[in-house]
Amino acid sequence: MLFKKKGALSAEQIIALHKRSFITCLQPFTGSQIQPASMDLRLSKKCWEVEASFLPGQKTSVGQKLSKLKTREIDLGDFKTLKKGKIYIIEIQEQLNLPDNISAVANAKSSTGRLDILTRLISDNSSCFDLVRKGYEGRVYVEIAPISFSIIIKEGITLNQLRFHNEQQIITDLQLEKLNTKFNIVENATQIDMGITISVNLKSKGNEPIGFKAKKNCPAINLSKLNFYKVETFWERLFSKKGYITLTPGAFYILRSKEYITIPPQTAAEMVPYEVKMGEFRVHYAGFFDPGFGFKKNKRDKRSKAVLEIRCHETPFILEDSQIIGKLIYETLASKPNTTYGELIGSNYQGQTLKLSKHFENWQ
Repeated sequence: MLFKKKGALSAEQIIALHKRSFITCLQPFTGSQIQPASMDLRLSKKCWEVEASFLPGQKTSVGQKLSKLKTREIDLGDFKTLKKGKIYIIEIQEQLNLPDNISAVANAKSSTGRLDILTRLISDNSSCFDLVRKGYEGRVYVEIAPISFSIIIKEGITLNQLRFHNEQQIITDLQLEKLNTKFNIVENATQIDMGITISVNLKSKGNEPIGFKAKKNCPAINLSKLNFYKVETFWERLFSKKGYITLTPGAFYILRSKEYITIPPQTAAEMVPYEVKMGEFRVHYAGFFDPGFGFKKNKRDKRSKAVLEIRCHETPFILEDSQIIGKLIYETLASKPNTTYGELIGSNYQGQTLKLSKHFENWQ
């Protein structure tokens, strides 16, 4: 059995999977793909526009479904535009041959979620998105549905990431209390409630916006261009003197948490909806927080808030300041990574408060 200790695999353990050919790649494996507890997945040249989203089911491969549902093939050897409102399937460069005790789960990268791109992993003979069963052998694919903006991409770009588990080890509230005593992971002990509750910040100082709302009919965004696009072309700044906003059905918002987020180095966390019955809106695309996110190693380090990617569904909804909208579910790692999230590895969102994706100029 590979990796006897249970929990989420660290960067060094993911690299070990590659070295032992449990992960193989169409192009040479690069160190920049590896995050403290996840691996970025690179797009291949093979892309298909499809008529509808799908799951293959337990007796069908993704390729068999594509043969029936594809409307055209697209070569991502050069930059191509994926139009908003359309659905695409792209083969991933990485191929899996997982050990019998290792499973995997995917999520959108932070920048992907902040651009309102629905991104879901699909594997052969599967009845659910984003989950890869233990011992899986085969290729994986990503479903991409740009919603607010059309995007320009090519092979090699990364839109989602994969995490590996030798059985997920969720941290209990009692364990969170002990973790809080050691690392001050919450600002108020009442936040510990089957995880750690997170609320929304709809109050700001002076002329600072509380968030952003995506504009309509914007130009396409080239995902290879960083710190490039002007905020005003794509985003409306939001202000709230009364401490609430009314979410418009179908609109996309970037907001921030009231609380600071702290992920100690030996843990990771995922944001999940607090209570689906409390409101018809989605809270987060990229809900994973790497070990070390917002963790202060010294007094000079900046604390970090969670950026919330909000989409309202069927009816207008009033969202109020300090309203609880999500929970952080913490888990333990099978081993502590040598390097954690932060400036040392070029992490884009350490020390963030209200921050758009890395493709836009600084709005402040």
